[in-house]
Amino acid sequence: MSKEYDKLFATNRARTTGFKFDDQVVRVFPDMITRSVPGYELVVPMIGLLARRYAQPGSNLYDLGCSLGATSLAMAGAVNAKDVQIIAVDNSTAMVSQFGKLLEELKGGIPIRIRHQDILETSIEDASVVVLNFTLQFIEREHRQHLLNTIAAGMKKDAALVVSEKILFADEQEQAYQTAWHHDFKRTQGYSELEIAQKRDALEDVLRPDTEEIHFRRFEQAGLSQPRRWFQCFSFASYIAFK
Repeated sequence: MSKEYDKLFATNRARTTGFKFDDQVVRVFPDMITRSVPGYELVVPMIGLLARRYAQPGSNLYDLGCSLGATSLAMAGAVNAKDVQIIAVDNSTAMVSQFGKLLEELKGGIPIRIRHQDILETSIEDASVVVLNFTLQFIEREHRQHLLNTIAAGMKKDAALVVSEKILFADEQEQAYQTAWHHDFKRTQGYSELEIAQKRDALEDVLRPDTEEIHFRRFEQAGLSQPRRWFQCFSFASYIAFK
């Protein structure tokens, strides 16, 4: 898949269509996410390394909200446990279709099974690694605890859950710093002031971040232990917790 340059928000798209994981977004998604999420290109392969450590023989690895499968492919390339499979789930028809085409070009390795499904309706079974890589933030807040409860119930003993998110800060000044630094990052990636503003407006109603404290409380309520932040760049962080 060739990498198209993201110019979706160079015009007033936000107020007419909002943000949807449709064909237009899919075409530019690899460029969009690497230029919008500082550290993304490091987080993905590092999740592969974490998966290699915690994947158990004869288990399932889940990539929930897989988009174009970057995390699934990172796990497939890193994990050496025997008799495992990766179950990649996304509710976007456009994402699943394109990821399927990418998989057709790959041969051998750990099998990746794609499910076109809402992750809230996905059964989790015999899981040794579950990943929500910048996914939970798009789920309605009232469903997030239930989702984590379902995931935890389907995890094996000593299994790992990795959750990457854009996070909020309780302190207003800290939030202001983090937002300013993130916008500076976007400017260095070539985004204009209009594009930054348009994308912010488009995401406002679909991407709802939480504080780190809320994430840790959810992990605890789901029965997961030892939660810790293993990565952070500005307001983007990734966490790991264990069954």
